[in-house]
Amino acid sequence: MSETHDSPRATLITGQDYLAVQASPEFADLRSRLRRFVFPMSALFLIWYAAYVLLGAFAHDFMAIKVWGNINVGLLIGLGQFVSTFVITWLYVRFANRDLDPRAEAIAAKLQGGAA
Repeated sequence: MSETHDSPRATLITGQDYLAVQASPEFADLRSRLRRFVFPMSALFLIWYAAYVLLGAFAHDFMAIKVWGNINVGLLIGLGQFVSTFVITWLYVRFANRDLDPRAEAIAAKLQGGAA
């Protein structure tokens, strides 16, 4: 059985090409930029989430403080978890579109062009 490829370009890129791209300063910069966003944002969100869980477990009186009608602090912080998730997602998409994607596309174009 013979091996076929959908594109002739698929046979031009070798493992050595990928290793060369991985060792390139452009790829190192891309990886560094991604990590500088993802690690702090993940840590911030995990701390925020842990604070919510710990408050729910150990600060019942605080979480039960009525803010307006039947709305209490615990409910507001819980809804804040959803809001912060959407904000972080929006920030990441904006960051990726502006900063990461152009660099990744340049690296891919270089790789597909055989200049890796």
